[in-house]
Amino acid sequence: MKEQKFALAAIRGSYSQFSEKEKKIADFVLNDPRNIIHLTINQIADELNIAESTIFRFCQRIGFKGFQAFKISLASEVVTPLKDIHEQIEEGDEVKTVAEKVFRSNIKTLEATLQIVDGETIENAVTTILNARKVEFFGNGGSASVAMDGYHKFIRLGLPVAMNLDAHVQVMSASQMNEQDAAIVISHSGSTRDILDVLHVLRSKGVTIICLTNFAKSPLTKESDICLYTISEETDFRSEALSSRIAQLSLIDALYTNLMIARSDAGKASLQDMREAMSHKRL
Repeated sequence: MKEQKFALAAIRGSYSQFSEKEKKIADFVLNDPRNIIHLTINQIADELNIAESTIFRFCQRIGFKGFQAFKISLASEVVTPLKDIHEQIEEGDEVKTVAEKVFRSNIKTLEATLQIVDGETIENAVTTILNARKVEFFGNGGSASVAMDGYHKFIRLGLPVAMNLDAHVQVMSASQMNEQDAAIVISHSGSTRDILDVLHVLRSKGVTIICLTNFAKSPLTKESDICLYTISEETDFRSEALSSRIAQLSLIDALYTNLMIARSDAGKASLQDMREAMSHKRL
């Protein structure tokens, strides 16, 4: 995975999945990030009564090669005069101000996610989809809209693709798949019961699983073959899941565009057939 550049966003985005010791480190960093850049790993370990190796693994978990790389990223965030990556929306903000902050939040979510996008992982996902007998999207709740968007795009490719909104039908459909198929499973947390029910069936059938999620350590990522990650942050008025949806949609777009290029003439022909069919829907 490419080393990412947004230390604070990475910590906030994964916070709920941290162990107690990891949360202790995270709180220490978030409470005074400027102070961290002046401390050694040994000093932090002594301050928190935690082993240096635990701090080092914490840095790796959130996308850095080690503590020094983490500090460099952190320094670039806190010593520049830029506003926080995700501006807090306040109750007294004017309508236009709220809109601007939402847009900036989405932009920063995309920028942060782009830093952890790995070209090899995207390539593996594209190859898997191209070689699959059938591709099916799975998502519940807010992730269902992303799954539907993926289905809406991928059907233009001329590939066998499916998607169901009902959680029970999703499990039934998963039971009819096999090792020749690919599933694209979308879940911000990677730990909702409905999606894990589907995941269990997909795994039992040998289906290749591609996941889109915000958390690198979740039941979904543990059982998936290919993982694509987003980075987002929760605020008082906006959950991180809302922000991550923008990044998930962009990852779907990246997969679709790469697939269209890979299918070349076949993809263009399928798209043209789709446009001709839809032209009769217009007045």
